[in-house]
Amino acid sequence: MKFKRILAVLMTITILFSLAISASAASTPEATIDFSKKGSISLYKYDMTSAAEDGVWNTDSYVSTGLSDSNVEQALNPYAVQGVEFSYLRVADISTFSGLVNGELINTVLYGVRGTEQDMAWLAALGLTAADCFAPATKVVDGTTWYYYESDTLIVALQEKLAENATEIKDALEAIVKNNGGTAMPETDAYGHSEVSNLDLGLYLVVETRVPEYVVNTTAPFFASLPMTTIDGSEWNYDLVLYPKNATGSPTLEKTLRESQPDTGKNDGSNDIHDGYAHTGTASDGDVIDYQIISRLPIITSKASYLTTYTFVDTLCKGVTYNKNDVKLEWFKDADCTDKIAEWTEDDETAKFNVSYAAGEDDAEVMTIAMTASGLSEINSASTVYGSDSVYSGYSECYVRITYSATVNSDATVVYGDGGNPNEVVLEWRRTNTAYYDTLKDCCHLYTYGLELTKSFSDNAGDYSEVTFTVYNETDGYWLKAEQSEDGLYFVTDHVSTEADATNFIPNSETGILTIKGMEDDTYTATETHTAKGYTLLRDSVTIVISVRESDVICEVCSAALLTASATVDGKAVPMKPDEGSVNAIVPLKVVNTRGPELPKTGDNGLWQYGIYGAAFIAAACLVLYLALRKRKVEDKK
Repeated sequence: MKFKRILAVLMTITILFSLAISASAASTPEATIDFSKKGSISLYKYDMTSAAEDGVWNTDSYVSTGLSDSNVEQALNPYAVQGVEFSYLRVADISTFSGLVNGELINTVLYGVRGTEQDMAWLAALGLTAADCFAPATKVVDGTTWYYYESDTLIVALQEKLAENATEIKDALEAIVKNNGGTAMPETDAYGHSEVSNLDLGLYLVVETRVPEYVVNTTAPFFASLPMTTIDGSEWNYDLVLYPKNATGSPTLEKTLRESQPDTGKNDGSNDIHDGYAHTGTASDGDVIDYQIISRLPIITSKASYLTTYTFVDTLCKGVTYNKNDVKLEWFKDADCTDKIAEWTEDDETAKFNVSYAAGEDDAEVMTIAMTASGLSEINSASTVYGSDSVYSGYSECYVRITYSATVNSDATVVYGDGGNPNEVVLEWRRTNTAYYDTLKDCCHLYTYGLELTKSFSDNAGDYSEVTFTVYNETDGYWLKAEQSEDGLYFVTDHVSTEADATNFIPNSETGILTIKGMEDDTYTATETHTAKGYTLLRDSVTIVISVRESDVICEVCSAALLTASATVDGKAVPMKPDEGSVNAIVPLKVVNTRGPELPKTGDNGLWQYGIYGAAFIAAACLVLYLALRKRKVEDKK
């Protein structure tokens, strides 16, 4: 479809050219060219892509006449394209031929070219040589041979070259205009208009040489004949008004994340772009997070549409820290990122991109990924990406996937709860007119939560410092390891596989409150492993479930539904507490220890009694034994 649009543009322009050399049947003085006059070229550039999408304009049905058309200008004025530069080069004289050819009298308009290598360079680019000229008109003037060409010869040659390889012929003719004294027209203004006047009559090659960032398909090179015959064939027009087309469009941008560890169940460990990646995700403090940025490049069709800037500015909120030195760029032909073209890393011998870090607002970290000259050269002009497709240049409309990792901090810089931790990326791109640029923005959001366990004793007399808990993640099968901050809060730092390596969490010695921050949405069991003397341990572990779902709040940047959390404790729903203004952040839990059964008291008031009772018992036993032995002795004497 894109190639058909290019051909439509070409056909419109070549129709102009064919009209320019139409023979006039008029007999008035206007029917002959007045070589004492000067000519002008006036251009209006409109965003035909948007106009067609809005139903304002039928791109394929309009044929330019070389004359001003107020209906066109009025309808398309809202779609004016500012910042486009055309350049022009006078490449041939315009003349008439009258003479016998094979016994037949011929009168026609021809275009004469001096036979020097420099002057015939544009003909060579079209695949034409001196042998293709209208031989009967060839002549020598002051020792220089002049070759004359019919309009059909030039039109067909340009058509064929554009059909064969549009990018190649665009680049070749743009270079010829630039290197042979071509002149740049003023940039199109806010009305999309540019004009040059006081031009000598003749044939001009016009090429588009610079474009703003959203022009994706430059106008095909075209010829402008000064003068040209009017559409009704009645007179010569010395002041051309043209409406060349431009296709417009923008790249795409998406940023997503996932938890890095496959054992969390959030990914299977593959590098597939769909494996666990999303605009929203949850994680624990200390977790490594995989980030990916995917962007489809805009169309690149010639040097005029080359990219001069393609830079990503990525910002992590202050609760997450870049791991650094692990940025990788992969290039693919397809949106699913399976058909790889190339892979760039920070360690490549020739740097294709640079990575730099800086501090942003509110202590955020900022990473900039900027393409180098070498990288831009490959993006703009790499060959064999599309095989035989002659419409595209370099990595046109290919996909770049940027991956890197970062770690969730184990401290209070992290936002806990529904407030989330947004991570934003901005893409800035420019084409050859570097004064014009545009940006795209996308983001993703990371969430994590906490637990607040309030310990109490039935008689309010227990020692909180003697109490310990362990916490086990039932969903993913690991124990929580954490570090305690100066204010007594615990922040998760790691997942451990054995209870011996897990942290023994101790409530605050004064308040009895135990706060653990940095827990993802999973099922946990909190087990009391030790309590104060004289009190009974909890019979069972407490089960805590943290769940998330999509909320009704839509992110204005990425258009994704943000998450909201809820919780249950031993199967019963509990309202989560806010934290630093972020709602649904902390799961509340209360644990009460009761006293154990009372034993007889020991010490000064009890021990001596047991001694007396024991001595009396022994004395009584001895007395009974003595009496029994005495009685037996008496009986033996009898």
